[in-house]
Amino acid sequence: MNDSVRTAEIQAHFERFTRSVETLSKEAGRAVGEVHLVAVSKNFPIEDVASARGLGQRVFGENRVQELLAKVLEAEALGLDVVWHMIGHLQTNKVRQVVGQVALIHSVDRRRLLNAVEREANKKDLVQDVLLQVNVSGEETKGGFTPEETEAVIRERERFPHVHIQGLMTMAPFFDDPEDAAPVFHELRTLRDRLSKKYDMPELQELSMGMTNDYPQAIREGATMLRVGSALFGSR
Repeated sequence: MNDSVRTAEIQAHFERFTRSVETLSKEAGRAVGEVHLVAVSKNFPIEDVASARGLGQRVFGENRVQELLAKVLEAEALGLDVVWHMIGHLQTNKVRQVVGQVALIHSVDRRRLLNAVEREANKKDLVQDVLLQVNVSGEETKGGFTPEETEAVIRERERFPHVHIQGLMTMAPFFDDPEDAAPVFHELRTLRDRLSKKYDMPELQELSMGMTNDYPQAIREGATMLRVGSALFGSR
């Protein structure tokens, strides 16, 4: 597929997705622009990122550290003004490579990782924005804090002066009927709202939830960030 055909394909995907998000947001009584897109560029080349940037998309999410770091360098070489998010599982021994390289880490899913991010951010004399990943569904194959553990971290947040907790993230189980994901998203929003009020944290705003298969339900339940790849770039 030549470059112009691929760019046109990506443009069609983005326009279709944008219209869908606008329609769903209005139907949910939410302001257009309240829901932000993290374009998941995993396994797609930097040329696709450049095409998406040309359409106005600035925030991109990567699942793997090695691919993230390679694309950071490629984007810099091309002069692309993009923002990177780490959205996948992060090993503690890779923390030093990620802290300071990304605007947001979505997947802080355990105390050990949170401690590692704090130590590395302290070393680099910066504050790293993160989301706490919550295992709302209790599914054993999913990582994340329990709701109770999430509250404990929020309660003790002053122990992490180099980490800024901006909100919560979850991954719903894959359901044949995406409507089954709605209660999971609803519970995350309820948890966010309760913790924000109880601990006087107006900065606890973000809800990263919803992917290609269940983003309509996530929008309805209050998502502020959607992590979407194939709906934008097509099949990998």
